[in-house]
Amino acid sequence: MNGRPESLAKPGSLTKDAPLVRRHRLSTRLWHWSNALVLLVMLMSGLMIFNAHPRLYWGEYGANFDPAWLKISSARIGAREFGYLQIGSWRIETTGVLGLWHDAQGHLQRRAFPYWATLPSRYSLAGARIWHLAFAWLLAGGLTLYLGWSLVNRHLQRDIHMTRREWRPANVWRDIVDHARLRFPAGEASRHYSFLQKLAYAGVLFVALPLMIVTGLAMSPGTDAWAPIITEVFGGRQSARSVHFLCAFALVAFFVVHMVMVLLAGPINEVRAMITGRYRPRPGREDGV
Repeated sequence: MNGRPESLAKPGSLTKDAPLVRRHRLSTRLWHWSNALVLLVMLMSGLMIFNAHPRLYWGEYGANFDPAWLKISSARIGAREFGYLQIGSWRIETTGVLGLWHDAQGHLQRRAFPYWATLPSRYSLAGARIWHLAFAWLLAGGLTLYLGWSLVNRHLQRDIHMTRREWRPANVWRDIVDHARLRFPAGEASRHYSFLQKLAYAGVLFVALPLMIVTGLAMSPGTDAWAPIITEVFGGRQSARSVHFLCAFALVAFFVVHMVMVLLAGPINEVRAMITGRYRPRPGREDGV
């Protein structure tokens, strides 16, 4: 792979006559779908855990009367009650979605995240912790196995590693422009990841997911007994909790962008490639790479 698409095509230019080619290995497809389920359960159970104390702090300590850099709550001005999200001194009203909402029975609730976004849907800190910790083992184990196997079959070296040429500003800018104009790789280039795809996948594999696991350990009081340095590196347990929360929503942002790009690129072809491994390349103009 040379890091620059050999040809580009506009969305919707897929033809049924183009032959199917191999794009994703079995290990990548298995990890993709199992990891999607694991992250969904961890996100929803994590939001329920957050509901127990919907404030984030920096440092070692944090309680109701300490200054929080993020808070989701409800307030009342006169007869009007409303939910809100506050980041620093900036506040936005979120009634109906965050802080103040109605449950499935129509009862008014004053919790950060609504029932449809949490696991369990009814308030249960203990239940959420059981789900979260059980799937944390699956997340850590799955990531370790996937990275180990990807080293053995050279998936990381061949498909994720970014060469010096790909880091050139001209190549990076062209990839940004191609994505902005929805010009997707075609022909042989569509079998490989673009620079921005590599950057996003590397960020998930080597930054976001490992940080989620390490900050999860840092929040556990038991970690102080065998590796207090993990908490100290983040400047305290509350800082680790904040980083954990930020990584979770970075992954949510990645998922949203990922889904938008799948829809724009052709959902049937993209989903088929992630299920069967076979992909139908788009015909496109040669751009002289």
